[in-house]
Order: sequence, then C-alpha cells, then structure tokens
Amino acid sequence: MTARQGAPDDHAPLINPRFLYKLTAIAVVLAVLTALISLGGKWYGATLSLAGHTTSTEINDIFIGQDHLRLASNTIRFEEQRQTGIVERVDLYLTWPHMAGYSDETRQLFDDVNRPDALIFLQISQSTMSRDMSGRVEPIYRHLFEGEAQPGPAGLTLHNMKQNSGYGEEMLLTAPRGAEAPFAVRCIIPTSPKDATSADCQRDIHIGKDLVVLYRFSSQLLPQWQAIDEAVVKFVNEHLAP
Repeated sequence: MTARQGAPDDHAPLINPRFLYKLTAIAVVLAVLTALISLGGKWYGATLSLAGHTTSTEINDIFIGQDHLRLASNTIRFEEQRQTGIVERVDLYLTWPHMAGYSDETRQLFDDVNRPDALIFLQISQSTMSRDMSGRVEPIYRHLFEGEAQPGPAGLTLHNMKQNSGYGEEMLLTAPRGAEAPFAVRCIIPTSPKDATSADCQRDIHIGKDLVVLYRFSSQLLPQWQAIDEAVVKFVNEHLAP
C-alpha cells in the first residue's frame, strides 16, 4: 500500500533540528542573563553597602583660594568632591579619635547611627570673615548672652543666648586660653544623652593662608573639646601643601 499523498511521513523525526537549535540558543541566552544578573546583583550589593563611601586612598589636590590641600578620597564625604581641582569648599568626615577616613576596618563607625560620638565632620572653605568663632566672642556673642553663665563640662562655661538673637536654642560654651582669644563652640544640648546627634556642636577656626574650617561633633564629646580642637588643627595643617 502506498502512502497517501499529503499524509505525514512515518519516518520523519519527532523534533525538528531547527527547533533544537533555537531551544539551545535560548538556553544559552538565559544562562548568560542569569550570570549577568548574579554579577550585577553582587556589584549593586557592594555599591549599596558602600552607600557613597569609598575605601580609596587616592590623593586629590584641592585648591581653595590661596590654599592647596592634599586629601585622600576616603576622607572626603561627597563623591563629586573626590577629584583634583579648584573648588569653593570640601566636606570631610573622620573617625574620632583617630582622625581616619572610611575603610573596611572603620566601616561600622560610619554606618552606625547609634554612635554619634564616632565621627567628626569638617567643612573647609575660603574665609569670608575677618574673625573666627573665638574672635567673635567679645565683639558679637557677649552682647547676646542672657542670664547667668553656668558651669559646663571640662572647664567650659555655658552661656544662654537671647531668644531674639537668631540662634534659636543654641548655647555658646567658652573657655579661657591665656593670651589667645577664648575657645568658643556653639551647641544645641539635648535634654537626654540618647538624643545626641553627630552635629550638636559646631566651631569654626582660621587655618592656612585664607581658610575657614567649620567642624561639627556630638555634644557627647564636649568633655574632649581641647583634644578635638588640637586634632582638627593638626589634621588640616598636615594636609596643607607647602
């Protein structure tokens, strides 16, 4: 009996070779995509864990006004500032008390919001005022004091500011320094230590040819005010190019 015209061939393969090639190609593409997603996930996870930080110690030559600073990338707070060039300001963050930048060893200090006393923040820019905070105590701040001065930590004296002074809830803490202008720092003192932040207190100082360094730290560190002031001055001076 002859096969009926148009009837399927009993000896034809059940799976067309062309279909096999397409199936294999699809499997390869899926495997490649899976590998890329895995690698991308690892890269994204690593990037997310850094959260804008960097462990790079590459040196950036920062020029602000008449001053030249040489700063490692891992001490510079914002990614867009981690480059050589002329800038208006640079923002830094450093561990306390070691004054070190971000690294695998210090990662936890930068990420732990429950450790406001672990970091000190610096903002370095060109000076626009003839006097720093210490120099402004007598001509400006003294006229804004209200009420009796109170003893503060580690030899500091606490001065409340007038409500209409524009300083809100800030207080000025001062300490004599011999022939120098008195130490001065403005703070918002939380009612409870657990409410302290990493920027409760701020002080600005003049350094270099024409720089002002505004640094912030937690009120929990006020007993160490002398060590902090000396460490900030030392750090900036050590990173000023000759």
